Amino acid sequence: MERKLKVFQYGTGKMSVYTMRYVYEKGAEIVGAVDVNPAVIGKDIGEIMGTEKKGIIVSDAKNAKTILQESKPDIAIVTTMSLLNDVEEPLMLCAELGINAITTCEEAFFPMNSNPNLTKKLDELAKKNGCTITGSGYQDIYWGQLITSITGSTQKITKIKGSSSYNVEDYGIALAKAHGAGLNMADFDKQIASADKISNEERQKVIESGEYLPSYMWNVNGWLAEKLGLTITSQTQKCVPQTHSEDIFSSTLDMTVKAGDATGMSAVVTSQTQEGITIESECIGKVYAPNEFDKNIWTVEGEPTTTIVVEKPATVELTCATIVNRLPDVINSEAGYVPTDRMGDLQARLNPLNEYVK
Repeated sequence: MERKLKVFQYGTGKMSVYTMRYVYEKGAEIVGAVDVNPAVIGKDIGEIMGTEKKGIIVSDAKNAKTILQESKPDIAIVTTMSLLNDVEEPLMLCAELGINAITTCEEAFFPMNSNPNLTKKLDELAKKNGCTITGSGYQDIYWGQLITSITGSTQKITKIKGSSSYNVEDYGIALAKAHGAGLNMADFDKQIASADKISNEERQKVIESGEYLPSYMWNVNGWLAEKLGLTITSQTQKCVPQTHSEDIFSSTLDMTVKAGDATGMSAVVTSQTQEGITIESECIGKVYAPNEFDKNIWTVEGEPTTTIVVEKPATVELTCATIVNRLPDVINSEAGYVPTDRMGDLQARLNPLNEYVK
């Protein structure tokens, strides 16, 4: 592509500060932006990024269809919520208009194993109108590609085990609430943990209804299995509250989380496969206490056993850089709902993004 890549920003919260800046730094441009927050509607996106004004004003999301039609972007970046149901409107709108879209929505990374019916709707509409919809972010590399790369140097694999922690303060209120941050133990059990105290048959019915609440690793395990050619025969999830011995103030929730209440949760997803390889992954998302930091640890057990540890990853920046570097892959991809395991390994984009578009 000879001209600059045109990008639409759907949602101008914390993550967009980086996605929009990275778009410009990679030689592309933002041609439109929308949000639901009255505090940012009417602002120039430069004010949000902390740069000079760009001449693009954040509009009300209720006008998204008109603005998308007028701005004619090559692709939209959706940085709003964490569950597929919550981003259905912007993704369906993009699919309807034939506009490629990529989202930081964690469930969107591999939603076919948690919300297959909505995924199918998006897939069919995107195929009909010749565009691609996908989800990406930190997990694309640090819970996905990095691990599958390790397996490439392993003779025999018996188990893949991973654990990743992150501060919910960095991602906004939707993610914090999805992790049960601020709930007392009774409410956490009722609103978060109880969803997984069901049989496999009952869980499957909930999944088919589109009401299942997957942890991030639920979708990651599906992505890993698909990428490695494994067939999952059973998958379980357990959510455990995280607490702290002292009160912690959360700026995202605008409240003090009392000692003993949930600062967030640990979710452990265990997948058994037909090939005999177990995938066990844990994500720990919570309001951090002083001196706590992000950590990502994965072990591929077998011959040989290999462990990789990433301490203090800049999770927000890595998420946003991954999204922006994936833009050409999405545009070049086949039409439909296409998870990134089918787009090939992510590469560095050292030249302007348009140079990678076929």
